[in-house]
Amino acid sequence: MAEFSNPNQQGGQDNKSLVAMMVVFVAVLFGSYLYRAKINPQPAPSAAAPAAAPQAPAQPPAAAPPATAAQPAVAVRNPAAPVAPVVQAGAEKTTVVENDLYRITFSNRGAQVTSWILKHFKDDQGKPLELVHSQAAKEFGYPLSLYTSDASLATKLNQALFVPSVTGEVTAPATLKFTYSDGSVQATKTFVFDATYVLQAEVEASRGGAAVPVYLSWPGGFGDQNEVSNGSAYSNSQVDYYRNGSFANIDPKKVNSGETIGGPFDFAGVADMFFAAVFLPDSPAGTSMVTLHNQLDVSKTIKRVGFGSSSPPTKPLDEPILGVALGSSSGPTQARIFVGPKAISVLKKIHAADSRVTLEPMLEFGFWGFIGKYLFLALQFVYTHITSGWSGAWGWAIIVLTVLINVLILPFRVKTMQSALKMQRIQPQMDAIKEKYKKYKVTDPKRNDMNAEIMQLQKDNGVNMFGGCIPTLITMPLLFAFFTMLPRVVELRDAHWYWLPNLQAADPYHILPILMVVSQFLVQFYTPSPGVDPQQQKMMAFMMPAFSGYICWQYASGLALYWSVGNVIGIAQQAVMNRTSLGREMREIALKRARRKAGAGTIQARK
Repeated sequence: MAEFSNPNQQGGQDNKSLVAMMVVFVAVLFGSYLYRAKINPQPAPSAAAPAAAPQAPAQPPAAAPPATAAQPAVAVRNPAAPVAPVVQAGAEKTTVVENDLYRITFSNRGAQVTSWILKHFKDDQGKPLELVHSQAAKEFGYPLSLYTSDASLATKLNQALFVPSVTGEVTAPATLKFTYSDGSVQATKTFVFDATYVLQAEVEASRGGAAVPVYLSWPGGFGDQNEVSNGSAYSNSQVDYYRNGSFANIDPKKVNSGETIGGPFDFAGVADMFFAAVFLPDSPAGTSMVTLHNQLDVSKTIKRVGFGSSSPPTKPLDEPILGVALGSSSGPTQARIFVGPKAISVLKKIHAADSRVTLEPMLEFGFWGFIGKYLFLALQFVYTHITSGWSGAWGWAIIVLTVLINVLILPFRVKTMQSALKMQRIQPQMDAIKEKYKKYKVTDPKRNDMNAEIMQLQKDNGVNMFGGCIPTLITMPLLFAFFTMLPRVVELRDAHWYWLPNLQAADPYHILPILMVVSQFLVQFYTPSPGVDPQQQKMMAFMMPAFSGYICWQYASGLALYWSVGNVIGIAQQAVMNRTSLGREMREIALKRARRKAGAGTIQARK
């Protein structure tokens, strides 16, 4: 009996391209993970970098601890001699400043921030997102605490009760000034707020009448980092800076606590996957940055999600807590401070002192970022202009974008079928050439003559051996770019779609990965594959779906949605094309080949 085979899977294309495509796919996936390590150079410390002072002990919740030290010591005049009136508050008070974007709570103890809430973002409990990592802040310091070379002075200033210019609740635009003096040590911290994520800051301090360089710091990471059970939010934090006309970053493993890096800095700060705290000095040339790195056991505070989330931690979970301090080494520190989301629409509007420099470089899209950026911009355009009012708007935006991409590559799918048909027409002649040379070993030079004859035959008949790869050459880079872009955009943070609570997290019911496997199998079945060996075709028909399902099983469900919808559209397009005159001719040629092979097999069996 003649062996049944799918007629769309016969013809004359080199089957090595399928295996090569899988190898490339795996290589790119691993390459994307290695990319960050390769682009995060560890900067050499400034030649003038001072030795770091020992870290001050942890303080109680009401008082932020001092930062570690790495500043040059400053000579002072008899610190015991009073040089100014005493200005101190009698009790701890709070001042709350808010606009439509944030709600910031200052304590006059140290004139530090104890709460920084972003109103437009939610935590895993559905509450406005708190950016202050309370556990880290208690141990390593609160946001906008002071950093100086003298550990005792840092302790004194960060525990001192400043006198605020206003208490209670204040609506931006507003100015808030804190003043402190014990007669010898004096300090002021002034903050100006507007309607954006950026505030203006100026800090200065003196002791015995002599100026003391003090830096503003963000030493304790971010509150949203505690929402990831596997710690990836901590490992994806980094120190970002723009210096001497180029952007660079330092990953956690290369951040040395207390290391001073000389300027000029257009901006410098600390960031995690979605949020950043960045200092933009008014005078970049006179600034230095100090990097801060601490370890914190978050096993009892991290909000565990996914499988095993109900199981209590059985051992410590130490994670890196990064921070930076930035300021002027020769006088008051004047800088703007951005604390907010790493959204491209926000970052590109924030300029450094040099107006040509913006914060946009902080948003990286991974190994395929040059494609991923524009892929996201297209996705954002669809969301803004088409799906923004829909339930599960970002999920629908992914679907609409996938449809548009597949419509755009439809002409290339037709070209692929035309190329496959030409290949099928000359397949008997190609088989004859191969038969003529089959007696020669693979290593025999005569095999080169066989390849030359086949290539000439293809050229004479207008066959492009790479014609069938064009759709893949378009869709695969887009898939890789989607793979690296999807988990990096804050706009999709906690975006839901029907049963998917978060498009950046795995499908909790694994519906999409299963659909991915089925649809990938049907893609393999319906797409014409001229010349592929039947055994090779069967192997690929199962390996590719299994490989795709494995990738999507625990990865962002948004990728599985994009991939699955693309497969379904591809199946529909191919089914229609298979019923055109072009498809019918391909099927007839394939059936004839199948009958000839079946007849030859029967004759051989009788012999």
